[in-house]
Amino acid sequence: MRIGIVCYPTFGGSGVLATELGKALADKNHQVHFITYQQPVRLNIFNANIFYHEVQVPVYPLFDYPPYEIALSSTMVDVIMNYDLDLLHVHYAIPHASAAFMAKQIVFKNTGRNVPVITTLHGTDITLVGRDKTYEPVVTFSINESDAITAVSENLKSETLKHFNISKTIEVITNFVSIERFSKKPIDAFKKVIAPNNEKVFVHASNFRKVKRVDDVVKIFAEVRKKIPAKLLMVGDGPERPPIEEEVRTLNLENDVRFVGKQDQMEEILAVSDVFLLPSEYESFGLAALEAMAAKTIVISTNAGGLPEINIHNQTGFLANVGDVTTMANDAIKILQDDKKLKQMKEAAYEQACKFDLHNIIPLYEKLYSRFCRMS
Repeated sequence: MRIGIVCYPTFGGSGVLATELGKALADKNHQVHFITYQQPVRLNIFNANIFYHEVQVPVYPLFDYPPYEIALSSTMVDVIMNYDLDLLHVHYAIPHASAAFMAKQIVFKNTGRNVPVITTLHGTDITLVGRDKTYEPVVTFSINESDAITAVSENLKSETLKHFNISKTIEVITNFVSIERFSKKPIDAFKKVIAPNNEKVFVHASNFRKVKRVDDVVKIFAEVRKKIPAKLLMVGDGPERPPIEEEVRTLNLENDVRFVGKQDQMEEILAVSDVFLLPSEYESFGLAALEAMAAKTIVISTNAGGLPEINIHNQTGFLANVGDVTTMANDAIKILQDDKKLKQMKEAAYEQACKFDLHNIIPLYEKLYSRFCRMS
């Protein structure tokens, strides 16, 4: 199959999932064409079946905000026509679903071909941005005009049907993880640099937006640090990072908390970690948590959104209500004081992650595609 994948190229979950999906499809000898405004961060390999098409957005003095959606639609049309794509798979509804609808109409008008569009919903495109009155009518229309709609969790499917007038079936195809990539043996020298005195290692990774409640990460760690020697790695970047760094200094934790910015090699970091903290206000799925579990790291998270679908309380980690930093800190302290139970939970986390291995999920997308692709 010749598949066009439209996504955001950033470290966010939708871009990561879309890129990993494309790479896995290319490994199975499908021809994959990424269409976005810069090379996706996880697209760091060469594969003869992978193509990247950059969306060029002209800048004119007339526009305070260059019309990206129009440039995106035009690029989609160009790639469909020149590479004879079988379908478009767009990730994150805004603005990709509406841009795909426009591209589909243009191609049909010019060639008579009806190019299928599959839209995958990822989270804040539905739960936050999409529900804004400015966007809601277009989001609803674009989703309904898609040939197929998927959501990455049962929770997200439920939220979509609750807040949008969707007339089509939404199929759940969960996020996935490469078990092979994340089940790495820890590098002792790296662990020694992070935790020279064999301290326990905590990790948080996100885009540092308010919805991630990064300040709760620091509060949880501060409580744990009072009783257990530990280090915290803060992976990622975003608008909340400056105030969080200030909070770390205020709490005199600067020697135990390290901000490492955006990292491509998360598998190396997670391999030396004990606990992954994800106290988000909402997660449609929690891909970062799943990657941690694949690396045999237990997850302490909120019970928001789709997180309970992957993180099983008192088995693969712990769940708590949003904002309940006391419970999350106490759970961390309790498990870190019981090495036997910690080891058992790490193995259980890994076994749970294996259910979401890409080899189990990619065939579901292939089956979906085959329903719409031309027979050739």
